[in-house]
Amino acid sequence: MAKMKDEKKKAEYIEEREDYILKEYDDGSKITVRELQLEVLSVMDEIHRVCEKNHIEYLLIAGSALGICNYGGFIPWDDDMDIAVPRKDWPRFIEAMKKDLGKDFYFDCYEIDNKYNPISGPTMKVRKRGTYIEEVNVLLKNRCRRGDGIFVDVIIYDNVAENKFVDEVSRTVIKLVMPFIVLLDNLHINPIPLKKFVIWYSNRYSRKHEDSKLVSQPISVPWEKFLKEPVFLKKDVYPVKKYNFEGRQFYSYNNIEKVLKQWYGPNCLKKWNGEEWEETLPVSKRHPKHVKDINLHGEGPTS
Repeated sequence: MAKMKDEKKKAEYIEEREDYILKEYDDGSKITVRELQLEVLSVMDEIHRVCEKNHIEYLLIAGSALGICNYGGFIPWDDDMDIAVPRKDWPRFIEAMKKDLGKDFYFDCYEIDNKYNPISGPTMKVRKRGTYIEEVNVLLKNRCRRGDGIFVDVIIYDNVAENKFVDEVSRTVIKLVMPFIVLLDNLHINPIPLKKFVIWYSNRYSRKHEDSKLVSQPISVPWEKFLKEPVFLKKDVYPVKKYNFEGRQFYSYNNIEKVLKQWYGPNCLKKWNGEEWEETLPVSKRHPKHVKDINLHGEGPTS
């Protein structure tokens, strides 16, 4: 019986397929996650170049950081990329992007376009011209008209209260505002006063807790579950370190394994079975989840 259980467990950890499919056409041609990843990587290369030129800190976070530890690059089925910029560097980051971002790229954020939704999740999207992507998003659409190119998500890493209940109360204020923003947005009414309140309240909260030992995404992001925000010690996040990512050297957490285990649980990293490293995520959960439609060779839908 024990042997049968072991065999069943091993079957859950098969070798990764090379072609997670995002889109398949009538003629049999396909767009794979890997093809999208390589396009996203070109966006990240440009962000890295701009940040290095202007001496701005950034770090890969979330699944992108997990990919560093488990794959030295993208998780094979991961269809997006996430980075964070410290609150102190955010104004300089925006100015650097305005000044130095290459002509093949563009970016959207509230500071340059009030149609951008500060509660959408990322504080900025850096996009690639000549491409198109439609996200799986039932509540908020992209209202910025520069385009819908494939992107890297950028979020502020912010000061947060050391008392988690104080933090949650402040986040709850934004969560109470969120339904009104979503409703007005879906009625094609730009709720600028509510957006301004969200940004003002978030900035005020950050200043109030600038001496905190903790860092997290800003309270303007209202989508995490109650008391489940990913909050880390600043000393585990900074100073950032360089790690191998798809043959590049990108920055991520100072204590990357500790942060990832806090975020995803103690079993998030690959395990050594005596012969090889095994992925700990069950096969049934290994699939892309953000892309509804995609075109890597044009700026509109393919159908």
